[in-house]
Amino acid sequence: MKKYTEMTKEELEREKKLTEAEYLDIKAKNYSLDMSRGKPSNDQLGLTESLLHILNKGADCKTEDGIDCRNYGQLFGLKEARVLFSDLLGIPADNIILGGNSSLNMMYDTVARAMLYGVPGSDKPWCKQEHIKFLCPSPGYDRHFHICESLGIEMIPVDMTPDGPDMDTVERLVSEDESIKGIWCVPKYSNPQGITYSDETVKRFARLDCKAKDFRIFWDNAYAVHDLDDHGDKLLNIFSLMHGTKYEDQLYYFFSTSKISFPGSGVALLALSDRNLAATTKIIEAATIGPDKINQLRHVRYFTNAEGIIDHMRLHGMVLKPKFDVVLDTLEKELKPTGIADWTRPKGGYFISLDVADDTAKETYRLASEAGVKITKAGATFPYGKDPRDRNLRLAPSYPPLDELAAAIHVICVCAKLAYLNKIS
Repeated sequence: MKKYTEMTKEELEREKKLTEAEYLDIKAKNYSLDMSRGKPSNDQLGLTESLLHILNKGADCKTEDGIDCRNYGQLFGLKEARVLFSDLLGIPADNIILGGNSSLNMMYDTVARAMLYGVPGSDKPWCKQEHIKFLCPSPGYDRHFHICESLGIEMIPVDMTPDGPDMDTVERLVSEDESIKGIWCVPKYSNPQGITYSDETVKRFARLDCKAKDFRIFWDNAYAVHDLDDHGDKLLNIFSLMHGTKYEDQLYYFFSTSKISFPGSGVALLALSDRNLAATTKIIEAATIGPDKINQLRHVRYFTNAEGIIDHMRLHGMVLKPKFDVVLDTLEKELKPTGIADWTRPKGGYFISLDVADDTAKETYRLASEAGVKITKAGATFPYGKDPRDRNLRLAPSYPPLDELAAAIHVICVCAKLAYLNKIS
């Protein structure tokens, strides 16, 4: 098959008629398919089913040193749980605060605390400073952007490269503008592109010279152990690189078990420097007497140690890899010959980033929606929902069964082709 750019006008007209006919056939099937969010499938949720029954009576709810998890206390979370995640992530247990199921919640609260109280290095709270901005590597995670938008923080897009954010741009902007207070990062298997930051990129983040003395890196390591197989990417430990240096206060490190155990009933964490920890403690001790320790104990008893989590994630990879393969194989078969699209081939995480032809993502999204396939809204992966080239679509293979996923990605390919052919006709 010729690429579309190599076809004659007559050949393009024939291709358009064939694609329109195929699209009408698809609409007649009355599909209702959803690949809009990166939710674990029922098969994945079933992998941790026995976690629900691991504590059966009151005596099970006591830790080795006698703490009764049914009662108040333990502001930072259980020591055993902090040690578990310390071993997994290579972060000192004493620098970890455990929360509820949502790292997104902890991120929002961390930004909100900075707005209300400032952070170590602030002359005054962020909300009392004239203007607050965040750098937003794009395409990126829409819920990060929503936090900024909800709190009135201006977002500045920064291009993503195969090695992570464009660090030349990041370093230039933070060195020049004191109103830039933060940057969002998903450093391993980024959402949506599945890019893992290179060693050099991580090292540059760990030594970032900023004009704002209260600048913070929001390091959302959501997919730290989410490899599709044993050949996943490796990410440098930024906490180790920064800990004990003059830059250590710039890091806020987030992680959760949301796609390890149960997204609705997992454990999230925030890792901080000693100075940030002391400042945060003064604020959160006014808000809570402690997190859900029973759930934290369940996770410790179920996984036992870091190796237990890694072994468990191999099971997740065995469920997910065939789904990623279906999407990638279909894109290769149906879109590559046309020459109108590019996509990422991640080794882990939860998403594939599809770049269709410029100025056709919204139309592809509309056509897919009308054909009964729900995907993340076009533009959502950019601040304010504005994709400057109108080309990026986030694909989430995890939730649908394989047969539904295969049907859905075929529909998206047909819609991408039709959007392009309509544009040039």
